[in-house]
Amino acid sequence: MIRLLRHLAGGASASLLVLTSCMASSHLIFLGTYTAKGPSKGIYRVRLDDDTGALSVPQLAATATDPAWLALSPDRKYLYAIDGTTAQARGFAVDSTGGDLTPLPAPAAPAANPPSHLAVDATGRVLLAANYRDGFVAALAIQPDGSLGAPQIIRHEGHGPHPTRQEKPHVHSVTLAPDNRFVIVADLGLDRVYSYALDSAHARLSPAVPPFVATAPGAGPRHFKFSPDGRRGYAINELANTIAAYDYDAARGALTPVKIAPTLPADFTAANTTAEIRVHPNGRFIYGSNRGHDSIAVFALDPAGGVSGHQPIAIVPTGGKSPRNFALSPNGRWLVCGHQDTPLLTVFRIDPTTGRLSRTPHTADVSSCVCVLFCD
Repeated sequence: MIRLLRHLAGGASASLLVLTSCMASSHLIFLGTYTAKGPSKGIYRVRLDDDTGALSVPQLAATATDPAWLALSPDRKYLYAIDGTTAQARGFAVDSTGGDLTPLPAPAAPAANPPSHLAVDATGRVLLAANYRDGFVAALAIQPDGSLGAPQIIRHEGHGPHPTRQEKPHVHSVTLAPDNRFVIVADLGLDRVYSYALDSAHARLSPAVPPFVATAPGAGPRHFKFSPDGRRGYAINELANTIAAYDYDAARGALTPVKIAPTLPADFTAANTTAEIRVHPNGRFIYGSNRGHDSIAVFALDPAGGVSGHQPIAIVPTGGKSPRNFALSPNGRWLVCGHQDTPLLTVFRIDPTTGRLSRTPHTADVSSCVCVLFCD
């Protein structure tokens, strides 16, 4: 990672210093929240002890309106948050020592609702946004001072079979391919996973060939993650409660379906929607969260790159209601889970051999936590 940053930033020592400051015996974590219906006031920060899994008392890092998703620049100098206004995102300068956030100048505001998901490309020059309510993907140039330019907007068209959840396009996430050449865009409303070629120098997207792969009807693809080697990708399907595995052609940005596995036990019949998906840094395990069953499903990956079998190897209660988001520490030792409907962060230790989760006694009180972002 450091080698990549040195190449992209031209050996800028300041960038490496910021990254190094995040790597210590404790992990700095930023937390995005909903502020409209609870006591939360914006973006919080907390530290996780890498030896014990203990959490510090969360502190407010910046006041913000519904910063429901967060994304860091590669050099960790800037953080971008969904903004609860017509702007697609708001940038903050990151204090690498204490984790305080200082707002950057407000970007140009298109006539649109806030997006649902953000990502920064590996060069640090482009912010990608997935707009769920308005059905488009956007690319915004990041200026040298971290501020954002006006967006390029690409609107999707059509609908899926679900009468209320797929009545129109619902672009839910943007994910950079490991080589930074393509952006994978999950559209829950259209049952499609799109591929767009990325021109980082000009902050422009263009459809790949082929432009998308269709999911099973009514699946509702939500979030997407790549394997560490970039050969395969995995989409969590919100409406079908499944994880789909894909082979990835890096030359074309093309996805080919491999197999699908459920995230729920066979005897569970109550309402549920999936949310987040993460791949372990060692590339051997996948984790997906269930809202309703309120659990995290653990999958082992087979050598061919799919999801082994048709059932997860474990389904672990998260301890709260609606685990909308969780994240793994970069070293793969810890999983931290936030809950939308319970003011609770929970911490799990990860077994690196089996991938199984063991809940620790460590928790923190954070209202409507819907994004967990490790600084390192």
